[in-house]
Amino acid sequence: MLPVDRMRRWLLRRTGAALVTLGIAVTLLFFIARLTPGDPLAGALDQPGMTPRARLILRQRYCLDCPLAGQYVAFVRGAVTGNLGVSIASQRPVTALIGERLPASLLLGGTVLFIDFTIGLLLGVIQASRKGGAADWSLGLLSLTGYATPSFLLGLGLAALFGTYGHLLPVAGMRDPTLGVDAGAAAHTLDVARHLLLPVLTLTLVSIGATMRFQRSALLDVLPQPFVLAARARGLPAHRVIWHAWRNALFPVVTLFGLWLPIVVAGSVFVEAVFAWPGLGSLAAEAVARRDYPLLMGIALLVATLVVFGGWLADVAYALLDPRVHHA
Repeated sequence: MLPVDRMRRWLLRRTGAALVTLGIAVTLLFFIARLTPGDPLAGALDQPGMTPRARLILRQRYCLDCPLAGQYVAFVRGAVTGNLGVSIASQRPVTALIGERLPASLLLGGTVLFIDFTIGLLLGVIQASRKGGAADWSLGLLSLTGYATPSFLLGLGLAALFGTYGHLLPVAGMRDPTLGVDAGAAAHTLDVARHLLLPVLTLTLVSIGATMRFQRSALLDVLPQPFVLAARARGLPAHRVIWHAWRNALFPVVTLFGLWLPIVVAGSVFVEAVFAWPGLGSLAAEAVARRDYPLLMGIALLVATLVVFGGWLADVAYALLDPRVHHA
């Protein structure tokens, strides 16, 4: 184990690098959003009775009459203090809009992430332990097919199969509006689960393939190692040997988990649009369509923070599992 002070210095360096990365990402997103053509106030300014003074006040309210540098400084100042501004389209605080949509995104993305890193890892282990066999070929074919299929196309197909024609599952929204409050907690939970099933199935089918292939590759790199061959030579059962090897094949999976972490919040714009799921993905699509700069930057800041945090978390987990990482 490396000394605590070396660990502390390494952690400070990684945290500083993460903060710099976050600052660069948010800055690029800010200027890219501002440089896109179109006026976010075009609809409001064209309303009848809008006087020149009212137009000026409206632009000043959102600092759209300021230079880009001034708009950037105002955004950074507000972000640091937790004030992300007011949505241009809805005239509501951005933090309130994000807070309303966040639970739905956490439910959808968290469920998909849990399935990916339980069933997905298990299927990857099965592929690696049966390399070249029927199970490996069939699971590989299914995973690559799902990974290569566009999520919106797969979502439309599942919605048509299980909803429009099969009438087995709801295809839009998160809850049944006709279900009364007096239906009970169990009925409401089952209703949300039924609405959740198709979006989760769509996202899982297009994302689990990467987890399976990653785990398969990592385990195949470990199986030929001398300590695994020694375990086999001692006559250990096959499942004990696989378990022994799998624990040492977790390091690449840790990085993959950090990269997949943003799906918990961001979800999928296309899947949420297909199933009218009220999450942050559909909210981001609305913000882009309306050029709602405050709302768009609020969501971008949240997603960028989660992406950087996922990478930082993966680095820290790697360092805890393998102290040699500190020397890198």
